[in-house]
Amino acid sequence: MPLIVHVHYEAVTVVESDIEEVVGATDMLFWLRRRGKGGLELRRPKRDSGSENSVLEKGVELDHHWVEFDDVRYHIQVSMKNPHVLLLSVSLPTPSSETIFVRGLPFGAIEAIKAAYGNLVQILDPPRDGFNLTLKINLSKLPANQEQKHAFLVKVASIREVVLGAPLRVILEHLAARTVARDLDPLVALVHRPNECFFLFPQTDKVTVVYPMRFNDSIDIVLATSFLQEFVEARRTAGLHNTPPCSWSVTPPLEIKGVPSDALTANAGFVTFVIFPRHVEGQKLDRTVWNLSTFHAYVSYHVKCSEGFMHTRMRRRVESLIQALDRAKPDVENSKKTSFNRSFKRLALKDSRTNSFS
Repeated sequence: MPLIVHVHYEAVTVVESDIEEVVGATDMLFWLRRRGKGGLELRRPKRDSGSENSVLEKGVELDHHWVEFDDVRYHIQVSMKNPHVLLLSVSLPTPSSETIFVRGLPFGAIEAIKAAYGNLVQILDPPRDGFNLTLKINLSKLPANQEQKHAFLVKVASIREVVLGAPLRVILEHLAARTVARDLDPLVALVHRPNECFFLFPQTDKVTVVYPMRFNDSIDIVLATSFLQEFVEARRTAGLHNTPPCSWSVTPPLEIKGVPSDALTANAGFVTFVIFPRHVEGQKLDRTVWNLSTFHAYVSYHVKCSEGFMHTRMRRRVESLIQALDRAKPDVENSKKTSFNRSFKRLALKDSRTNSFS
């Protein structure tokens, strides 16, 4: 059975590219490629044992670039000279002036990488040109246990969340302990799109998260505004009372009142979540970090899906109207055939008078 590790990222609209070659590593042979909803897929291709052993012995050269949603770029390299070493380079979105990067990475990213990957991954300093981070993954040290191997590959596939979600994780871990991290500004800006950020207002008993929602297309603005209003209304339904409180407004909330005006140019309003300690207890922390760090992409995904659904409905409606028009057209061939088969008999004047009096 092919081994597939798919990290679900709920907000991607298209598949940009596929990895074309195979990476060799001990008893593991997998493809690393970009999937439709923003995840990375590690796939073990279907091969017979003879060809697989041949590939493992010889090694396969791999050098591939691809782009993920929100301008996150990847570069994966495997050399035939050392097929058990994989180099994974990551380029993050361009940070805005409000965000804080330490040596090209969000604060807490180095510690998050070491905690997630351990001694299986080495951080290269400096990274490859044009990238914020380069990881050297020793595939020969992958655990023999299939479940542990699967878990590690999931972490490799979720490198985006590990790096960009590192500051968010630090803040929420302190929230779970009901404290606030030291040397932290009262208002923290975190990058999630090129030159765009969302804001966190940490407190001991809660963390307020504010997203300025921006879209380039006018249709996307209308759909996103409608979607966000319905999103807030859905929070009030029964069964969702334990979820984080959510609100939407046209004007910036009070928590980000002192932010420069350039960072508050939102054409689809502002979405605010309030995270309490109960939302980050135990295993809930990972899910909360993932959802918050990918919220804008989640909205973009549903906007594009709605737009595609409307286009499909319009095309079907046009097709039905065309069929109705086709059915309304007269049958030209039958009418011609009928007129050609008609015969007329010319009556004499005497016969016509006889018929008229009869």
